Amino acid sequence: METNNSSRVAHLHHELIIAGFGGQGVLKMGQTLAEAAMVEGYEVVWTPAYGPEMRGGPAFCTVIISSERIGSPVVSSVDTAIFMDQPSLLKYQSEVRPDGAILLNSTLVDPTLANTGVRSYAVQAYQLAEELGEASIANMVMLGAFLSLTRLVSTASVIEALQQTLPKHRHFLIPLNEQALAAGDQVIQALKV
Repeated sequence: METNNSSRVAHLHHELIIAGFGGQGVLKMGQTLAEAAMVEGYEVVWTPAYGPEMRGGPAFCTVIISSERIGSPVVSSVDTAIFMDQPSLLKYQSEVRPDGAILLNSTLVDPTLANTGVRSYAVQAYQLAEELGEASIANMVMLGAFLSLTRLVSTASVIEALQQTLPKHRHFLIPLNEQALAAGDQVIQALKV
C-alpha cells in the first residue's frame, strides 16, 4: 500500500476507544481509521471486541496511532473516546484522560451524563445520517467529527481506506460516506466558533 506522508505529524501518539452496540458500525469506524493512518505512514494497532450476540450486543474497539513503534497494544487510558450509545458512555468514560475529549452520538446519548472533567462534543449522528438518506452511515458522521477535532489523518486518506475496508459491491456508497464525514466535520467546526 502506498503511503502519503505529506500530512504526517513529526511526533504523534494518540489512543482512542470507540464503543457502542453491534450494528452501529463501531468496528468498521475503527478499522477505517486504522487503515487511513496506515495510508499516511503511521504505526497502528486496531483491537476489536464484541459481545457474543450477532447484533445489538456491546461492541468496542481501541485504536492506537503513532509516529513511533508501538510497544504495547493494551490501552489503559485514551486521548479520545467516541460513544455511540449511553451504556458505552457510562462504562468507558472514566478511561478518558483528564485533558482528553469525548464525542457523543447525542441521538442516543444524553450529553449531560458526560464527565465534566473532559471536553465533550455532542453530535446528532443518526439525525444527520438520516438527512443524508441513510441512517447506517451515522458511524461515518462520528468519524468525520473525530477527524475535525483531532486532524490525525486526512479525509482523503479515509476515503482511500474505505476502498480497502468496504467490499467492492459497496463502493457505490463511498460518495455518501464522504458526505457523512463532511457533516461530522461541520458539527465540530460550528462548535469551535
